[in-house]
Amino acid sequence: MKKFAAILLSLVLTLTVALADSIYVVSREDGSGTRAAFIELTGVEQKDADGNKVDMTTVEAAVYSGTSEVKTTVSQDVAAIGYISLGSMDASVKALKVARNPEDGAEAVYVEATPENVASGDYAIARPFNIAYKADSLSATAQDFINWILSAEGQAIVTAQKYVAKEPAEYQAAPVAGKIVIGGSSSVGPLMQKLEEAYEALHPEVDIEVQISDSSTGMRGAADGSFDIGMASREVKASELEAGLTPVTICMDGIAVIVNNGNAVEGLTLAQIRDIFTGEIVDWDEVK
Repeated sequence: MKKFAAILLSLVLTLTVALADSIYVVSREDGSGTRAAFIELTGVEQKDADGNKVDMTTVEAAVYSGTSEVKTTVSQDVAAIGYISLGSMDASVKALKVARNPEDGAEAVYVEATPENVASGDYAIARPFNIAYKADSLSATAQDFINWILSAEGQAIVTAQKYVAKEPAEYQAAPVAGKIVIGGSSSVGPLMQKLEEAYEALHPEVDIEVQISDSSTGMRGAADGSFDIGMASREVKASELEAGLTPVTICMDGIAVIVNNGNAVEGLTLAQIRDIFTGEIVDWDEVK
């Protein structure tokens, strides 16, 4: 009986170690601007024989529809890896250093995910936070809010939230009132909520509603009039521009590649990240 128990314990321990070594890939959903930017910048998006772009994210990936869901999942699973907006980072997960793919014979240079390294261009996985609107139907109130976001006061909030601010523009406050409906990206959403709160404090006659979903929904809503302003955590697509949208970049953001705090890995190259998210690398031992 004791011998059987020992064998069973050994099998359990072996299985536990195997499961711990298997990489649990966590991805955002289709329509996510963070996913679109991530797969493009890391090479997970590849071209097929006809030259069409194809998202090669492994079918084994767990797919979640928001930044907080990805972060929570990774924080609770030592084998997990995912990606989120750098501005959404906190102590519940660890951001890996990222290295561009080195030249033959050269050593990889691993760069920490920080706003400073995004601003300098040293951090490889970065993208714009964009808003977009129909110029012919934008209200004076919505236009004033956009102008204020781009002002020194608005960009100071961007910096305080750990994003990379733009050079501030001149701003002249206008007498405004009414409602603005904004919708889209779950990465841009938390920043927009901070901007909304500060603007409403200055303009109590203005009511701003922020609806958080994903970038594609934000752009569709701005195009069809559901939203006054749409949010996207990626470049605005040609088809969206053709639908009559005017894009405005409000800041830059990094995409942090995150793992559980109990994971010993400290950094990955872009090629390793690509291979993990396409399913070519499936065990943590392959990158340690």
